[in-house]
Amino acid sequence: MVLENKLGLTNSADLAREEERISKKKAIELFETGWLDKLEAGKFDSLSKIHKYLFDDIYNFAGEIRKENISKGSFRFAPVMYLNAALEHIDSMPQSNFDEIIAKYIEMNIAHPFREGNGRSTRIWLDLILKKELGMVVDWSKVDKEDYLLAMERSPVKDIEIKVLLKDALTSDVNNREVYMKGIDASYHYEGYNIFKTEDLK
Repeated sequence: MVLENKLGLTNSADLAREEERISKKKAIELFETGWLDKLEAGKFDSLSKIHKYLFDDIYNFAGEIRKENISKGSFRFAPVMYLNAALEHIDSMPQSNFDEIIAKYIEMNIAHPFREGNGRSTRIWLDLILKKELGMVVDWSKVDKEDYLLAMERSPVKDIEIKVLLKDALTSDVNNREVYMKGIDASYHYEGYNIFKTEDLK
């Protein structure tokens, strides 16, 4: 199934290519204009604005909370009926040290508020918090993709793996565009969701 899009594309491979091209261009604009630094770090409203900026030329739902229940593999993200409450809780979570920030990132990953593009926008959102609170960002080129994926799948139960992975990849080179863009590049390997119905939760 190809997501309905503003580009009129009906082939999933074509859509993926255009989505990557356009959202990367937008991500560079976010970085180079300094627009990101004006956002409030750690709030869903800021994540929503990031998502809208990246995907507004592609999807009508850019920046909007999803209306579908979605899963990836065997992992089901927060059901739509609980999503608003989950996002309010995440907004109120502390973010004064590394452990608190990663706990917040894990909760946002479980929420997965958008129909598509969660990985890209949430990585930018995470780096925004780390930059503001710690003067650091993640150098995603130092994070093994498979290790990251497995660690994130296990993170709701055991978060030590993802914390170790990301802590080892921290850098103070916060104004390096190449470091920033590595997070965008890495995300393209993690997208793609299944839709399930509310009754499937029973």
